[in-house]
Amino acid sequence: MTQSAHAYAYLRPSAVLDGAVGPSLDLATSGGATPLGAQAHPRFFTGFLADPAPAAAALLAVADVAAARYHQPRLRASLDPVVTANGDRLRFESFSGCCGVYARLDVLRAGLDGDDIGHGTTNVDVNDPLREALSRIGPADPLHLAVGPDALEVTSFDGPLVEKKVPLPERWLRGFAETQVVAAGFDLRAELTAAEAVRFLRSLPRGGRGGVGWVVPAGRTLRPTLRPVPGAVCLPGPERLVALHRVLRHALALRVYGPVAGPAPTASAWEVVLPGMRLTLTLSPDASRGFSGEGGVLGALATEAAERDAELVAVLLAWEPRIEVAELAEQSGLSAERVRAALTRLGTAGQIGYDTAEAAYFHRQLPYDAGRAETANPRLRAARELVAAGAVRLEEGGATAVVTVDDHVQRVRTDAAGRLGCTCLWWAKYRGGRGPCKHALAVAMVREAGA
Repeated sequence: MTQSAHAYAYLRPSAVLDGAVGPSLDLATSGGATPLGAQAHPRFFTGFLADPAPAAAALLAVADVAAARYHQPRLRASLDPVVTANGDRLRFESFSGCCGVYARLDVLRAGLDGDDIGHGTTNVDVNDPLREALSRIGPADPLHLAVGPDALEVTSFDGPLVEKKVPLPERWLRGFAETQVVAAGFDLRAELTAAEAVRFLRSLPRGGRGGVGWVVPAGRTLRPTLRPVPGAVCLPGPERLVALHRVLRHALALRVYGPVAGPAPTASAWEVVLPGMRLTLTLSPDASRGFSGEGGVLGALATEAAERDAELVAVLLAWEPRIEVAELAEQSGLSAERVRAALTRLGTAGQIGYDTAEAAYFHRQLPYDAGRAETANPRLRAARELVAAGAVRLEEGGATAVVTVDDHVQRVRTDAAGRLGCTCLWWAKYRGGRGPCKHALAVAMVREAGA
């Protein structure tokens, strides 16, 4: 698996410091993007957390996911969470090492009491001493929060005091891209009260592998079911929700999001509502398979039109907490469909996320370029090779195409609704559930070039 070493350089480790008004959570930042350009150690917020104990527990949950591997758990992960300041909130995000669980903590304006919230994205250091200190924060302890370098920034340093070089697999970036595509297809499926949420989550297995199952709303709670009956939500690998146990005593409600249940397992999102905050875990369709292989972004990556549109849409983004497709369409002069394709493409560079609670995209800026996810995707590379080799032949009428690979011939068909199908084994196995096959991608490229 391709990996790259991404260096996190911090002025000092993150820590909970003793202050005149009580504990102060000092989160060190590294290499952030801001409206003023790249900064080595950006400052996003200084103030107090309105509800310290729930906030500390939720931050630990995000760190738990960043340090975990739910598939092959003996291999420990080590990724620093990402924090984005959107002007009215702070978002903390992490991925598990296996790329199968995505965690996000949204600390809303109601959860913060302090200076104006900045704009930008950076990594924050989460170390073992910090985790231990956060676990000791009690409900009566006021907790000051500083996201950025503290007063020590005026001290002269010869260089960073803390530097961690973490090998980041390409699938981590691809996972961020895929989750925003997957989550955009979710709807709210169930909402439980705090008491029912605690009861349900504590009934789930916490160790081992629970397999793929479904739950269906039943009165005020959720009932397990062995098959995807109408109204059911897929719960793949229920043990992967263990990080939510950190915040159960502070929970106000549990919301469950997902697509319409079908015969195949699907991703789902599990959101615990906290005072002034939301903690969401999104699970991949299979505990043994991360989000990076879902293929939801391939259609946007395969077209040059989406690439051009993405360049136009990108200049209209400004770390907005809510990106409205209709508003972007009006500003850019593009159709809503083309705006969504452009946002999908921007998501492959880590610039777009999706908030299921608000059913809206949001802007962040991860340190990746747009071409990185494209070059790392084997299906997309294979499709471009087929086009370059002249392996695609469009038949009369355009609804059918023939793709010749060595001594094999595959037929790609397009139905009246524009949906593609192929005679290859990949398509027979997944039926488009993990994105288009290389043959369908190659046909789409040839058709676009002809148009």
